Amino acid sequence: MLSLLRRQASARLFSSKAVNGFTEAIGNTPLIYLKGLSERTGCRVLGKAEFQNPGGSVKDRAALGVIADAERNGRIKSGGTIVEGTAGNTGIGLAHVCRAKGYKCVIFMPNTQSQEKIDLLRMLGAEVYPVPAVAYDNPQNYNHQARDYAKALDNAVWTDQFDNTANASAHYETTGPEIWEQTGRNVDGFICATGTGGTLAGAGRFLKEKSAGRTQIWLADPPGSVLHSYISSGGKLNERSGSSITEGIGQGRITDNLGTFVKNVDGSLHIADEKSLSMVYEMLDTEGLYIGASSALNVVAAYEMAQRLGPGKTIVTILCDGAYRYQSRLFSKEWLKSKGLEDAIPDHLKKYAVLD
Repeated sequence: MLSLLRRQASARLFSSKAVNGFTEAIGNTPLIYLKGLSERTGCRVLGKAEFQNPGGSVKDRAALGVIADAERNGRIKSGGTIVEGTAGNTGIGLAHVCRAKGYKCVIFMPNTQSQEKIDLLRMLGAEVYPVPAVAYDNPQNYNHQARDYAKALDNAVWTDQFDNTANASAHYETTGPEIWEQTGRNVDGFICATGTGGTLAGAGRFLKEKSAGRTQIWLADPPGSVLHSYISSGGKLNERSGSSITEGIGQGRITDNLGTFVKNVDGSLHIADEKSLSMVYEMLDTEGLYIGASSALNVVAAYEMAQRLGPGKTIVTILCDGAYRYQSRLFSKEWLKSKGLEDAIPDHLKKYAVLD
């Protein structure tokens, strides 16, 4: 067993060199071969294990990117305050990075988010202000409240994750290159959902450039978001309506991060909540992966992209975070029933819904 573990570590090119604190531990996450979906499609379907970042999600990359950008540009000094409006994981990443760098952290978030996320933010020392979930054009939107709060303070920065393109740059500089090397410089398709648009825009732009345009970049979208209709209609932005069980993805507008790349997006898929929820349970049962609904949506999208592109292709998606921050919902029989989703889970997988 020990020799097997040593061979696996060597194959993944892990370094024995220590890293300097939390921030240097961000990135260089594994790319996982999803055996069942790969065998069913005849493709190589891969998920980037972003839940293995030290803060537990892909948003660690954006958090470090926007703070490092503020430091480089002299917008934040020692002991300052970082302020953000976030649906959860960016706030958790920011809170971790702030602790590591000695900054205060203040988070405004919609009051629709899971209690696990709110509790974790407070445990990490952040001030958290849950506010009513209202549209972006409402002055009381959580992003606008974060902006105004930062303006009223000295030595404070609103990191503006949605429209600060340092977010997309972080993925262009790290996520994209990692995927390119881990696949042996062979990516036929890359697909993921977007909230800020940073991951899709940054990693997508890198992969497009390196492949000389060969890599297909597609966007995956949950219910209640307008981005699938925007892409499929050739640029028509409809009014947002509906909602999804997924958190932190979907949009009612084209953010500045997504705007850096949206014209180069090759396609899009709408993914129903029923499919995402079923995939949460399937990944646990068949792959041993305990992922959240947003990650599961990405996996469904990668599977459907593989079916459309055909056998022999390499398809990559993002496993944004684990299910630990959502387990009180996703594995609760009562919550599933309240959402009318109990029948979305195949009978042989219902054994995992162990919470009442």
